[in-house]
Amino acid sequence: KIIMKLLQITLLACATLIATSCQSKVKKNTISENTEIAETEHEEIVEEVKLSPQQLSKYETAYFASGCFWCVEAIFESVKGVKEVVSGYAGGEQKNPTYEEVGYGKTDHAEAVEIYYDPKEISFTQLVQVFFGSHDPTQLNRQGPDRGRQYRSIAFYKNEEQKNIIEGYMQALTDNKVYDNDQITTEVVPYTIFYKAESYHQDYEKNNPNNSYIRNVSIPRLNRFKENFGDYLKKSAL
Repeated sequence: KIIMKLLQITLLACATLIATSCQSKVKKNTISENTEIAETEHEEIVEEVKLSPQQLSKYETAYFASGCFWCVEAIFESVKGVKEVVSGYAGGEQKNPTYEEVGYGKTDHAEAVEIYYDPKEISFTQLVQVFFGSHDPTQLNRQGPDRGRQYRSIAFYKNEEQKNIIEGYMQALTDNKVYDNDQITTEVVPYTIFYKAESYHQDYEKNNPNNSYIRNVSIPRLNRFKENFGDYLKKSAL
């Protein structure tokens, strides 16, 4: 039902882009990101060529928060035109937050991702579609089995054009009652600063495929996204 509603939405007069939805309404269980952190046994590191900071500097950046950054990073990594995704923290005022501080609610930060993308291959508008289509923005201060303000939904903007794109898309979702009468809780805030997370959080899903949280939450969420956004996927993600 939600997917059919999203298929009817056109975003902005100049962009007749079709939106689909892949919500992260997983079955209630005791598996969460916090309970799985103890399982950080890096089974087999996936070797891949990483772009240098100098190479990445020529691309645009976008910032989103929509639950556990292990999941969000993997989703955006699968999107064509995306060159790199970094897990980290944003949305708060505390400097240099740690995973423990954010996880225990000692900061105002949310788990977020920094996305390097080529605007010639994918637009900011399309990234906004991916953002809303890969999580449930009606879940307040949580996403799936993860609870807390660090898992809240946030769309960061760097200029008025991006703000208008985000708010315009949210209005389209509301007008089309994509989530029925449930209110979208996504915060739309100006981007200020992003703090990169600890190294073991980067490419976590790739490096820890047998982690129970990854198997039961992250991979199913990624697969639901792939089912609905096939045209947006890199060939390597098909």
